[in-house]
Amino acid sequence: MTATTYLYVPGDMPQRFGKALRSGTDAVVLDLEDAVVAARKDEARTSVAEWVARCDPDGIELWVRVNPGDVQARDIRAVAGPNLTGIWLPKVESVRELEVADRILTECGADDARLSALVETATGLMAAPDIARSPRLRFLQIGEVDLAADLGIEVDDSAEQLLFARSRVVTASAAAGIEPPVAAVSVNFTDLPAFEADTRRLRRLGFAGRACIHPKQLQSVRSVFTPTAEEIGRAEEVLSRLASATSGVGVDAHGHLIDEAVARSARRVLARAR
Repeated sequence: MTATTYLYVPGDMPQRFGKALRSGTDAVVLDLEDAVVAARKDEARTSVAEWVARCDPDGIELWVRVNPGDVQARDIRAVAGPNLTGIWLPKVESVRELEVADRILTECGADDARLSALVETATGLMAAPDIARSPRLRFLQIGEVDLAADLGIEVDDSAEQLLFARSRVVTASAAAGIEPPVAAVSVNFTDLPAFEADTRRLRRLGFAGRACIHPKQLQSVRSVFTPTAEEIGRAEEVLSRLASATSGVGVDAHGHLIDEAVARSARRVLARAR
């Protein structure tokens, strides 16, 4: 996994593309879907396709969120190219949608491009374990506003109403052996302490990284998903003590048992640090 911050940019605002690339984000997500009104979809597709083809990403991932429905194939074909990291597919409800996208990318010669599926309906949520095993899929996401509307639930500040959905995509991802899901956007970019606390809860649930709608959110996300020096030191100690143990278990400095399951968590911390 190479990114933790994903910054959305409206596809019909090319003046912001370069700024997003220089914002400090790990990945730029050029949005052809919700951020663009119907009358400007064609204009946005052209702007995004031209910019992706000629820009120098300089190590920043470039993703494009395409539209659902009849224009999706046209969107994918337009942006497929060597600079494209991958496609974000909205409102995915079945493996077939990813198979179609996979075929289009193959036809375009975009062999390295990956896919991410946004689960935004009850049908998609129940199909998440199958979707997670789709071709080219790198990670799952939840479109939480759309999902809440489809389920008829009212989400409060605790977001406990989304716990089942969030845990389901985390579990489906782990079972399929793909990267952990990327957390959904929050429209809150003025109260950064609250945003950071919410992001920390999502990390504890098993998410790795978060989509952002404003550059102000990037540092909060990065601070949450970057292990502290204390966490790194603790992880290194766990692995060292287990390696020097005379049996399959060790004991940490606090007298707690260390086994392979604890070691796996420690390795994950060090992987995030790298």
